[in-house]
Amino acid sequence: MAISRKTVVVAIANQKGGVGKTTTAVNLAAALSKMKRAALVVDLDPQANATSGLGLQRRQGVSLYRVLTGEADVADMISATKWENINAIPSEVDLAGVEIELARRDDRIAAVRNALARVKESGAFDYVIIDCPPSLGILMTASLAAADTVVVPMQSEYYALEGLTVITSLIDRLAVTGAAPGLALGGILMTMFDGRTRLSADVVSEVSGHFGDLVFKSVIPRNVRISEAPSFGQPAVFYDPSCRGAEAYRAFAREFAARFPTRGQAAAPAAEPAQEPAAEPEQQEPEPQEAPAGAGQE
Repeated sequence: MAISRKTVVVAIANQKGGVGKTTTAVNLAAALSKMKRAALVVDLDPQANATSGLGLQRRQGVSLYRVLTGEADVADMISATKWENINAIPSEVDLAGVEIELARRDDRIAAVRNALARVKESGAFDYVIIDCPPSLGILMTASLAAADTVVVPMQSEYYALEGLTVITSLIDRLAVTGAAPGLALGGILMTMFDGRTRLSADVVSEVSGHFGDLVFKSVIPRNVRISEAPSFGQPAVFYDPSCRGAEAYRAFAREFAARFPTRGQAAAPAAEPAQEPAAEPEQQEPEPQEAPAGAGQE
């Protein structure tokens, strides 16, 4: 029997930088690809870290910028990566100025949704993963409005709690005002968990107590290999599949796919219950290979 497929658009968003947003976007795509799910990563952060993290180079004129301004077709912006089931729309520095262009348009909140409409309608991908910019500007708001659901990576530290309220309020406001009627918070992913500290466990407990099942059971630990992988232009899931960070992202991907299935006849594997991981001792890491010239930096 033929398997029907719908495309789920997910925004990976947090207005606070340094919380593992881009790392989550590329590793989610990588882990989903290992599950035979086709993913398109849309890099809407002008820093282009998701672009380099997938082994791609910035190229002038190759981003969603020209699609948003009506100068190009979205299909022409899609770039293949060296891994099966992962494609990307790269970023470029011009995206930093797109808010000026969007500010003059009446349809600015719907601009990203309209730009990606043909991709979603084509059914070519199971998941479109938007790596949102770390801000609360027009591009971030339009990125959220383009999504079916939002995953918020949250660092397991106290100050992250304050930022969580801001992003969840923005999601609610977009839904209530009708700018994105079906938009909802899809889940919170705790990142940079340090098992050596009581604070990390307390923050996870507090967030879980408030948001309940919206908090993914999978917890991403602080991990040297996760930090190293971008300099080699690879997600950690491919760079070192056996490291704790890669294992945690694979568990998260299974949980994510079960929560947001795209296949009509094929159920995603059930999520595995996850214990809060302990931090991986840095001194025990094996010597990394030498980074190739021109490797992307996170």
